[in-house]
This record gives sequence, C-alpha cells and structure tokens, in this order.
Amino acid sequence: MSSDLDWPTQFDRTDPAERTPNNQFGATVRETIDDLETELDRLGVDNWRLSTAASHQKMNPKYPYADANPDDPSAVVRWRMDGAQYAVACDAYSRLRDNLRTLYLYIQEKRKMEKRPVETGESEFANARLPPGDAATEAVVAREPPHEVLDVAPGADEAVVKAAARQLKKKHHPDAGGDESLFKRVVSAEEAMLR
Repeated sequence: MSSDLDWPTQFDRTDPAERTPNNQFGATVRETIDDLETELDRLGVDNWRLSTAASHQKMNPKYPYADANPDDPSAVVRWRMDGAQYAVACDAYSRLRDNLRTLYLYIQEKRKMEKRPVETGESEFANARLPPGDAATEAVVAREPPHEVLDVAPGADEAVVKAAARQLKKKHHPDAGGDESLFKRVVSAEEAMLR
C-alpha cells in the first residue's frame, strides 16, 4: 500500500472544484479497505495495491492513518488476475473514504455480475484491464503511446512536445468543430510526456 498516488496516466481526473461531498456511505476508511480486501480475495487476484495521497501506517501499511485528510482524496486500486493487470480509480468525491467506498462497490458489483450465467463475450472486468507489459502507468484501454499521438520522438524535449500538442489541440478542439475524444487524447498525451 502506498502513500504516493499512482493515478493511471490516461484516466481522466475530476477537477478538484467539481468534487462533491457524498453522505451515502457510512463505512470508515478502515472498514472499506477490509471490505475491498475481502472482495479481491473472492475474485482470486494474485496481488493488489491501494494507492492514495494519504500517509499510511508504518506497522500496517494497507491503512492510512485515522486522521489522514489528504489534499487529494483520490484512490486507485491495482491488481493482477489471470496474468493480466487491472486498475480502477475514483476522485469524484471530496473525501478519501467516499472514493474508496465507490471503488469497493464497483469491484463488488462487477464480481457479482461475473458470477451470473450470462454470456457477454468478455469478462466484466475487461474495461479495467491494463495493456500487457504495463506495470503502473497506462490507461484502462490500449492506446497509442503518447509520443505517437503527438507525432514526436519518444524523448522529445518539452518545447517540441508543447508545440505539437498546441497544434493538435487547436485542430481537434470541440469549440472549433473538432473531435472531443481526440482532443482529450492529445491533452493526456501531452501531460504524460511532460511528466
């Protein structure tokens, strides 16, 4: 468990000003992490990791400190199952406990759906599968590498990346009649390359 938020680079982020409070969940952070662990055990995952911006306990690193109130309340759960890597993330709410509970409920619902005798062609968790060979930083779905999206060299310097991104954002901006999904891919690729 980590106190360094490991947000997947291609996942969209919620603007902090748009995060909302959520009074639907009464469970504590500790209860939710225990529930999450039970749910992932039921799935039969090989290993899993919780990533938050909160400081985690030294003696029991899967739990943040009880008084943890990070500026960034986001949470990411990553795991391996059947040789593939998966990740789900939530930053829609203003409190860590609510983002964690949302992840737990999502995984629980998907696990239950997976057990139903309905044929869908893919696992219920297919949308959370990370591309092969990616340890921690890519998107839920396989996409072009950021340098290919921007049509620059993999190690292009900051000025080149910014210039290429500026041109493509202008071309694909929705306000100028461009494709919003392409615009978002360009923004994500620029952010990934500038890290």
